[in-house]
Amino acid sequence: MRSFIVELRRRNVFRAGALYVAGVWALAQGVAQLGPAFGMPDWGTRWFVIAAVIGFPFWTAFAWFYEFTPEGLKRESAIDPAESITAHTGKTLDRWIIAVLAVAVVLLLTNQLVSRRDSDKRAETAAEGAVAVANASRAAIPDIEKDPSIAVLPLDNMSSDKEQDYFSDGISEELLNLLAKVPKLRVIARTSSFAFKGKEIGIPEIARALNVAALLEGSVRKSGNTVRITMQLIRASDSSHLWSETYDRTLDDIFKVQDEIAATVVDKLKITLLGAAPTVKPIDPKAYPLILQADALTSMSAPASGRQAIALYQAALAIAPDEPRAWSGLGRAYLLQASLAALPPAEGSRLAKEALNKAVALNPGDAAAYSRLGFAYSILDGDPAAGARLFQKALALEPGNLVAIGNASTFLGSLGRAIEAVALDQYRIPRDPANPQAYGNLANSYYFSGHWDQSIAANRTALDLSPELVQARYVIGSAILLGKGDASAALKEMQAEPDEIGRMSGVTMALHALGRNSESDAALADLIARHEKDGAFYVAEAFAFRGEADRAFDWLDKAIANQDPNISSIHTEPQLGNLRQDPRWLPLLRKLGQAPEQLAKIEFKVTLPQDAVAQSVDAQKTH
Repeated sequence: MRSFIVELRRRNVFRAGALYVAGVWALAQGVAQLGPAFGMPDWGTRWFVIAAVIGFPFWTAFAWFYEFTPEGLKRESAIDPAESITAHTGKTLDRWIIAVLAVAVVLLLTNQLVSRRDSDKRAETAAEGAVAVANASRAAIPDIEKDPSIAVLPLDNMSSDKEQDYFSDGISEELLNLLAKVPKLRVIARTSSFAFKGKEIGIPEIARALNVAALLEGSVRKSGNTVRITMQLIRASDSSHLWSETYDRTLDDIFKVQDEIAATVVDKLKITLLGAAPTVKPIDPKAYPLILQADALTSMSAPASGRQAIALYQAALAIAPDEPRAWSGLGRAYLLQASLAALPPAEGSRLAKEALNKAVALNPGDAAAYSRLGFAYSILDGDPAAGARLFQKALALEPGNLVAIGNASTFLGSLGRAIEAVALDQYRIPRDPANPQAYGNLANSYYFSGHWDQSIAANRTALDLSPELVQARYVIGSAILLGKGDASAALKEMQAEPDEIGRMSGVTMALHALGRNSESDAALADLIARHEKDGAFYVAEAFAFRGEADRAFDWLDKAIANQDPNISSIHTEPQLGNLRQDPRWLPLLRKLGQAPEQLAKIEFKVTLPQDAVAQSVDAQKTH
């Protein structure tokens, strides 16, 4: 064995293997970054890596049997040992390995920079859109005594290392989540609060945009194990300071600081608690920064950052294997990867459920984890009964948890209870007013219930906040096509949809409605050629709209076989309306467990305040 290893070294097999791995790593990052620009689907990178793994043993076998000589490539057995130049070749390979690794590191840093820049751009657009929306409605700043409400702005990173932004952002989010557990206090969600990060926007403008009476801001300076946190609580109406404090602590004490800050905010806002103030459960100080960084990467909602987040959560679990926050975050990351098609739905659901079940076993009070489990079971697995039980548990634990409310809204829509979904969306928006997805969800709820004008208006607001929001243009175009019969206007909306699958399907339907059948055929053929697997549901929609029922049912079968998450909305999707009188329709729904009589048996009670639900239902009756 020893002589064999020596021979492997002499023939540069180890160096050749290292060069191969470095080259694959660099090329995979290049493919991931450049692929979307050339229309390559997300799974292209995954298959490239799989092919590279298969090729590795062939490469090492080549390095064992062949050697480069001054006369060219020769079999190792045909070379006189005295003439072998493997030592010289080894030095050359070392230089190549260093060069390729340098390229790989540059690509990795570039990828992180691009992800962060895109995230910052989205935040800037959301901030500007939120201010515009607030100005359009001439919103007044709430009275702090009548409406105790607060936004936690992202804390400034005062550390010398700007890469510590994730830590200051993480502390901000920790405080936000802690305050959100205080009854009678309306707390703005992370997406909306963080939309103003790094923006030169005054306190009154932010307060109007977010409709809050107070703002909590400050800074964090982290150096090794020591942390300095400076906080200010500001009354938005006159920008006066209600309270300020500086804390110099170690990472071990940071959770006590968060508890003190939350208790002080409650006191200064004159909120009377019926029970004890919520507190933070401490986390291993070595694992805590890893979890915060992973949380930040997950929130970027990109396949590459999601993969980095998963690695960080796993590193945190290697330090603290029973940390529920790490398991919950890992489950969230896997769900995101599945929704972005970076993981197959079945695999993403399995991995997410394993992590989230571990999270709730360790922390039975984690409402967000129960909600995400409900999403995995109901949307990815097609088991609405199991999903209902989990959503019910999440809302029972925290009726105002916005993650649970957002997921429950999607779930209600899949049950055909769109009016109740609207109520949840309307509860969420005042607490997350700069989040385009919140308005997008409201638009979807209106769309599924046939309230075309309201759906269009909600999506217009979403686009004000995020002009590149995917699916918004598609839903607007569909509402115009189905509700107003204006195919020309619908085509313009469909052509502006950034999501390729939605755009191609929408254009196919609009061209058909305009009588441009040959162009519609060509667009549909292109959609099938590009997205036969991940776009089967949209292909079915296009065939259904065109009145080609047989082909529509064929493609619905393909979508079911591919475990397309869109199947969860099959019975509510208006674009499938032409299939509802077909004798094959109800048997297909029963096969999926989505027939009306099957869904009616699923018990799921919305636990929002009754006045909020009643107001929403009354509003619908006027339309």
